[in-house]
Amino acid sequence: MSAGNARTDRAVQTRAAVRAQDARDDEHATLSTSEPSAYQRLREHLAYLEMTAAAEHLADELDRGMREKASPTQVLERLLAIEADATRARRLRGRLRFARYPIHKTLAEFDLDFQPSLDRKVLAELSTLRFVEERRNVILLGPPGVGKSHLAIALGIAATEAGYRTYFTSAADLVANLQSAHLEGTATYKMRTYTGPSVLVVDELGYLPLDQASANWIFQMVSRRYEKASIVLTSNRGFGDWNQVFADPVVASAIVDRLLHNATVINIKGHSYRMRRYDAAQQAKGGRAMVA
Repeated sequence: MSAGNARTDRAVQTRAAVRAQDARDDEHATLSTSEPSAYQRLREHLAYLEMTAAAEHLADELDRGMREKASPTQVLERLLAIEADATRARRLRGRLRFARYPIHKTLAEFDLDFQPSLDRKVLAELSTLRFVEERRNVILLGPPGVGKSHLAIALGIAATEAGYRTYFTSAADLVANLQSAHLEGTATYKMRTYTGPSVLVVDELGYLPLDQASANWIFQMVSRRYEKASIVLTSNRGFGDWNQVFADPVVASAIVDRLLHNATVINIKGHSYRMRRYDAAQQAKGGRAMVA
């Protein structure tokens, strides 16, 4: 065999060996790099869909399904129920943050025995939240400390927990914020804060007198919500005294007219909860109670 033929044969053999090694390397890479399992792909799908709770409980629910010999439908239903519960809780937290309640109060916490003037049937009816669907207002009147704010906040929070969008503000903050927005040229935008929610809780109307501009802001808010959404309002003044609260008697009359057109009015006549706690502390010290 000539030298040229020998070199050609060696070159062919070398190329064949290289191809064989390459094939072995490719085969090894395929074996060493396994494809994602169905479980891994499912977790990736859940993560992509932002179903975090379902992804976190996937392994536990699959194991539970195997132990209980549950059907795929049962496992899927439980997994989606976990995600749905987490979503509802997250949305409720968001609604409560938006509502800005100063404290968490519930209707169950209200001491009805201390306020016997309250009609329990009326309160029970309000707790059904039918007033929200009927776009009915709730007006809570009475002296300081009798629980008006407690009930107003509790009704608002109950509506929030039921899925409604609500918002809390004091009357003083409402007019101050709208007046400030007016000076900045954003009053129309700011007014949506008070007209958008299904339930607007306005606390402490009447504690401070309102000038003409403030009275106009209250009137605009009430007018824009009239027969469209509910207002839960507390005041230490009876309606006959509202002329003393608002600078303009005509505006006061117009506000009362719109509020009462479709409303439940609760007039709480009783002692102050705060004074009760003070009296209890005084009696514990051997002092004299201020509330008979």
